[in-house]
Amino acid sequence: MATLLTREECEGREEEGLSPHSSFSGESLGRLHVEEEHPLRTAFQRDRDRLIHSTAFRRLEYKTQVFVNHEGDYYRTRLTHTLEVAQVARSLARFLRLNEDLVEAMALAHDIGHTPFGHSVEDVLDELMENDGGFEHNAQGLRCVDILETPYAAFKGLNLTYEARSIFTKKASMAALRRKGYAAPEAAKFDSGPNRPILEAQVVDLADSIAYNSHDVDDGLKSGLLTLDALQEVSLWREVWSGVSGEDESTRRREAISGLINRQVTDTAEESLKRMSNLSAVEEPSTREGDYPPLSAMPKVIEFSGEMRVAHDELRMFLHKRLYAHPKVAGKMDQSKEMIRELFLAYFERPEQMAAQFRARMEGEPIERIVCDYIAGMTDRFAEDEYTSLVSHNSLSPLKP
Repeated sequence: MATLLTREECEGREEEGLSPHSSFSGESLGRLHVEEEHPLRTAFQRDRDRLIHSTAFRRLEYKTQVFVNHEGDYYRTRLTHTLEVAQVARSLARFLRLNEDLVEAMALAHDIGHTPFGHSVEDVLDELMENDGGFEHNAQGLRCVDILETPYAAFKGLNLTYEARSIFTKKASMAALRRKGYAAPEAAKFDSGPNRPILEAQVVDLADSIAYNSHDVDDGLKSGLLTLDALQEVSLWREVWSGVSGEDESTRRREAISGLINRQVTDTAEESLKRMSNLSAVEEPSTREGDYPPLSAMPKVIEFSGEMRVAHDELRMFLHKRLYAHPKVAGKMDQSKEMIRELFLAYFERPEQMAAQFRARMEGEPIERIVCDYIAGMTDRFAEDEYTSLVSHNSLSPLKP
């Protein structure tokens, strides 16, 4: 008779089939709040499911990647970008026999701390919060999953595992923000971690770069802000483009984007396997409070080959110069920055204009952080509507085509 696949059996399959350098769900360092294990799902599968059902994840549908949502139906948003990162990351994890469930959870989580309108607004919030802990989207992601999401009566946050939450602490800027007093709970515990690198976090980090470089090329070409002639400056694109044929330019472009991703993923898998083979056997940590080496001392294992790293960085610099700094993109971002500045001031001066759950926090938290959390969680559309309602009906008409 057929029986259900249990959590214990899933954990056993991990131990039998994954690399010894993988993260095993049965050996997780745990959660902030102790919970009974699920009989069927592993700890990392529960992390993934909680993230998919979170409010912050759903809002990514209407947050800018490069082009503001209403500029076109086919441009990437933060949500579609996140799904593409998850697909690339899972492929890499499978090739390298790493934990796909943890990789998927990390990929789904990695951008939930992003503001509306992209990185330009992040800079504005960091400036506005200069004397109150600053702002950084990875730190805000940790704040989202530990405090701001409230689906459970027993505790705040999603109560993700230590391993899944570590995706938010991969940037050096986190340490600087903690010194400034940034309100990311439990963040100090990530200054030290397991005495081996969490390779799944490195997979997601590189998958993020592969996805946004490749797909920003696609969106840039669709928008007309990039041209095929200009892209001939980029050696990796020249190689890929020369390998696709056909008279329909749209089809050739899609095949070239696919080839761009495939080359980078294959190169990463081959190079990373070599580096993983050179990792020494390590002693597993026995407690989450142990004395572990700092994350900065961990080796970079999931990486391009030297040649592909040069080619990837060349493409990234081209996109910064030709797309992200393009006057049409930069102009809209300048408008969004001004809009967020004025919204921040409007809520600071009249906090009763915020949603009820944010007003309820005012007795116990600084108003600056509450306003920052409120704005950071907005979608592009909601921020525009709030600006029109609270600040100006006529002056900016922000970001409208």
